Amino acid sequence: MATIDNLRNSIIDKLLTITDKDYLTAIHQIVESSNADSDYLKLTEEQKTLLQLSEKDIKTGKLVSQTRVDSNDLKWLKEDFA
Repeated sequence: MATIDNLRNSIIDKLLTITDKDYLTAIHQIVESSNADSDYLKLTEEQKTLLQLSEKDIKTGKLVSQTRVDSNDLKWLKEDFA
């Protein structure tokens, strides 16, 4: 798999060979409409609420270990498919 720099350089090399104005305009529109500069994910209000509830659970110690979750999953699977 190519690194980001390799991919970027490969794209630039190919762009330099394109002479079709319509094709370049279409590529320009794609690049302009992308959110490549945005490092932030926009969350819905529901997602924000769930994250706040999760933080509250962590602060109050309402946690379940991964081992316990795995155990409960295995128990559920055995009951459901027995």
